[in-house]
Amino acid sequence: MNTDAVFKALADPSRRKLLDRLFEDNGQRLTELCVGLRMTRQAVSKHLGILERANLVATLKRGRDKEHYLNPVPIHEIAERWIGKYERGRLRALHDLKNKLESKLESKEK
Repeated sequence: MNTDAVFKALADPSRRKLLDRLFEDNGQRLTELCVGLRMTRQAVSKHLGILERANLVATLKRGRDKEHYLNPVPIHEIAERWIGKYERGRLRALHDLKNKLESKLESKEK
């Protein structure tokens, strides 16, 4: 995975918006993705190209149409690598605290 390309692609709010739209309705054509955006068709196409190079969007040609699909794997890999390792300890501590509090509450109820 090219982490730099993924971070670069995610850094732009327009590209994040395109990913959100694909998350909501996967498999859209360029014309569908352009609807309601304040960008030219060429700008949307350029953003999609950056997302494709980062492997965040996969395409499938159907005749003359090209459908765009969200690929969440690179985002998951970043979450695991850059977020997950920092959160695991805190989540484990919260889980342990919850279990201790619940066990104390249960012992008081008996």
